[in-house]
Amino acid sequence: MAGPIINDTAVKTKERKISIDPITRLEGHGKIEIFLNDAGDVADAYLQVPELRGFERFCIGRHVMELPVLTNRLCGVCPAAHHMASTKALDAVFSAEPTPTAKKLRELFYMGQYTHSHIAHFYALAAPDFVLGPSAPSNKRNVLGVVDAVGVPIGAEVIKHRSYGQKVQEIVGGRATHPVFGLPGGVSKQISEEERAQMEEMAKSCVEFGKFTVKLFHDVVLANKDYLGLILNQDAYYLDSYYMGMVDKNNKSNFYDGDIRVVDQTGKEFAKFKPSEYLDVIAEHVEPWTYMKMPYLKKVGWKGFVTGPSSGIYRVGPLGRINVCTGYTTPLAQAEYEVFKKTVKDLGVTGPVHHTLAFHWARVIELQHATERMLELASDKTITSPDIRGKFNPPKEGVGIVEAPRGTLIHHYASDKDGICTKINMIVATTNNYAAINTSVKQAAKALIKGGMVSPGLLNKVEMAFRCYDPCNSCGTHALNGGPALEVTVKRKDGTVVGTQRNF
Repeated sequence: MAGPIINDTAVKTKERKISIDPITRLEGHGKIEIFLNDAGDVADAYLQVPELRGFERFCIGRHVMELPVLTNRLCGVCPAAHHMASTKALDAVFSAEPTPTAKKLRELFYMGQYTHSHIAHFYALAAPDFVLGPSAPSNKRNVLGVVDAVGVPIGAEVIKHRSYGQKVQEIVGGRATHPVFGLPGGVSKQISEEERAQMEEMAKSCVEFGKFTVKLFHDVVLANKDYLGLILNQDAYYLDSYYMGMVDKNNKSNFYDGDIRVVDQTGKEFAKFKPSEYLDVIAEHVEPWTYMKMPYLKKVGWKGFVTGPSSGIYRVGPLGRINVCTGYTTPLAQAEYEVFKKTVKDLGVTGPVHHTLAFHWARVIELQHATERMLELASDKTITSPDIRGKFNPPKEGVGIVEAPRGTLIHHYASDKDGICTKINMIVATTNNYAAINTSVKQAAKALIKGGMVSPGLLNKVEMAFRCYDPCNSCGTHALNGGPALEVTVKRKDGTVVGTQRNF
């Protein structure tokens, strides 16, 4: 089933700047600028995000009760994550403790989000690189090319189970996209027994599809020596960073609720904090050439795009979570976690896995866990209880954190006595990863481009360095630096360049 890694012909370029614009198979907009030296080797490379949403500014002055519905308009791919983080922030703002039923319904809804999101990324965005090969023709490296390669029946199963994840969100959250059910201390809608039974049947099928996906990853990726060689390529796809993710009291991975754990490059715990304490651990850096901020660990400091213990850069998302946790609470995911740990140990890896392309393996393990947890919750008949809303108190300030499919997501609101939002800060998963993504892109470009020799397949391998993070640039673009980043090129009538001016 796996496609070969085609050796497409590389051509020597005379240019000193290579632009990959737009970059492909991600949510949002972005471009990669690669700068070559006189020898044609890579001097520098950047992932620039030119779009701006600015949600943090126009949420101020709105009633905080509006924010779960308003902020989930950041994105059409992960609105459920914003809705959950925002709802949990309201729990803190109003000192409201959700009822047990409300907690279960929220997590059930959220496992639907994970199921549909991880399926979408693995099959539609990542799979073209593995099923067809990273050097396959660009017009084939897409979801239609994957369906053509694996067959329509498998493609139909992908679509069906992604729709099941969406349907669970619709039943619990009111809408499959841009949900409306989160309230401080609970949820707005009771679930009927008929709806519960429907979700249980869909979850059973999703668990089986999770098993299929894990097997597919083993058969297509891990069994292919060329792909395994890419994953283990320490020159192009290796970044020794800190890692961050949410864990329960036993340090098992948890997507909905828990403490935030940070480990260093050796796996030693660096920090563990509650949502309200995030500002003690994280600070944010701004560069003038992008609208996305760059968080870093305060105690280490911002040292630029460097790696190792002296760098404050950390990574979140599936690779971050699998590196900070001690496993999963569901049996199938735990079994695959143990396979993961044994495999990397046999390959000589001790401690955290720093191989960037291992994001994909961690993601399919998480898909299995999400489907299992979704079945556990959907099978619990107490979720039909009418006890879905707890008491709440006058508003103040509060922080809500969940693990979005792409990584740790933070919503921080402050309210006046009338409930009007006076301050808001959001640190989105892709924002957390942004400094690491830039570092990964530069690392891949430097390793792959030599002497000015480039090809479409080679440039796609550079894109693979960001694609495994599953970035959502729409969610992440919050920085307001006083004006847009502009580059103006003046040309003569014949097209020759007179000069270029830029304000960054």
